[in-house]
Amino acid sequence: MKNNVGLFLAKRAELDPDLEAFVGLESGQRLTYREFNERSCRTANALTGLGVGKGDRVALLMMNGAEYIESFFAIARIGAIVVPLNWRLVADELAFILSDSGATVLLFDGEFAEVVAALQGRPDATSLKTWVQAGSGERPDWALSYDELQQEADSAAPETGACDDDELYIMYTSGTTGLPKGAVHTHASAMWGCLTIAATADIRYRDRYMVTLPLFHVGALTPMTANVYRGGTNVIMRAFDPVRAWETIAEEKIDNLLLVPAMLNFMLQVPDFDKYDRGRLRWCMSGAAPVPVNLIERCAELDIEIQQVYGMTESCGPACLLTSADSLRKAGSTGKAFFHTDVRVVDDKGDDVAPGEAGEVWIRGAHVMKEYWNRPEASEETLAGGWLHSGDIATIDDEGFIYIQDRMKDMIISGGENVYPAEIENVLLDCEGVADAAVIGQPSEKWGESPVAVLVGSAGPVDPAAVLEHCKTRLAAFKRPVAVEMVEEIPRNPSGKILKRLLRERYPGPAPA
Repeated sequence: MKNNVGLFLAKRAELDPDLEAFVGLESGQRLTYREFNERSCRTANALTGLGVGKGDRVALLMMNGAEYIESFFAIARIGAIVVPLNWRLVADELAFILSDSGATVLLFDGEFAEVVAALQGRPDATSLKTWVQAGSGERPDWALSYDELQQEADSAAPETGACDDDELYIMYTSGTTGLPKGAVHTHASAMWGCLTIAATADIRYRDRYMVTLPLFHVGALTPMTANVYRGGTNVIMRAFDPVRAWETIAEEKIDNLLLVPAMLNFMLQVPDFDKYDRGRLRWCMSGAAPVPVNLIERCAELDIEIQQVYGMTESCGPACLLTSADSLRKAGSTGKAFFHTDVRVVDDKGDDVAPGEAGEVWIRGAHVMKEYWNRPEASEETLAGGWLHSGDIATIDDEGFIYIQDRMKDMIISGGENVYPAEIENVLLDCEGVADAAVIGQPSEKWGESPVAVLVGSAGPVDPAAVLEHCKTRLAAFKRPVAVEMVEEIPRNPSGKILKRLLRERYPGPAPA
């Protein structure tokens, strides 16, 4: 049997035509699997009518919504390749991705008309030929109407144009250290991403799953696809709002969701959040960064089950998961490898490290990306020896549980000692008055590098002396921050990872002696 991810929606519509497939929180739109599949078929036929065929790249610049999901399955079904675009990017950044991917068609929401107009005025920077606008707002004469194309298209099932090892999507990494690279996933790797989640996490038939992350990120796209595969309802937030998240958990009887730690932290700061019924909520998965232990413990006190997940765009999402059975006993760990997944922690020679020693995380599984688009050298380096070299530092204990320390590039070497910012951030977040924290290294004449704390106060600036005193009893001297900087907001990418490159540029040092 040949597998095409676009057929997931069609098969679920055949099995459960009247099951609610989609809930759009802001739009109020509700669709059954029959209705959703019909809309996706119309979109597929409309794209075919525009000349889109196998291997053509179709870019999506859309907020979370029905149009995004039905387009994803439609493009997959006809054998074209999806290029999800981060709608937070400016025209220059989008132009690079569009040009690099060779996208010929752009589907965009009306609210992005201004940035798209800037792209349309510079055809030399892109390979785009067709522009299609969805949603409300005045439509420029150079753009087609998504709604009109869909309504006029045939609802019959389109011909399946790709399968298995054919490319499904090119998802560009966040570019925390420079220009983004496009991770290429195939129908097979995306399918195995769904299979390994379904085999490891407690995802059930007819679960109601709330999508809070943007769908241009693998942390939303893969779980959404897995939920269709498993036969659940995707309840979609167009954009995350912590109060609305609590309301939705109660109103829509949400069973599970995924949040990055910063989102979870924001939700727990909502006044009187405990008044919202969460009786159906079985678990909350959290990833993109290590979940602070104090946050896990606080959720446990509230009877909110946190499952820490670790993964990457390049692994289609899954790598490690800490399930409920060990969430408190192994708090701070990201668990063990997902089903259908192998994970190792290795030294610089590629040998497995001993328990407690730090090394790089390597990942292997059928859900790992095929390559980086147009980057053969980077692909060879990252996928050397059949393993995905993550660039993340971790330790492993004597029971095989993985503890992510930090990114290799973010590690601080102070006086010859390795210092992991995530460990310090965990301590800082437990300090009274601190709402968010990041730690960077600054050049030090004495130590080589020294850690510096960048903080957001929960009610205004925090006293630096109090912060440094808080760290004295919790961290060895070489790990303690030597200075504190206060900011209104810590920059993060869409997956919730701290953009430490920007912080290092803003606070270049040198560190105080």
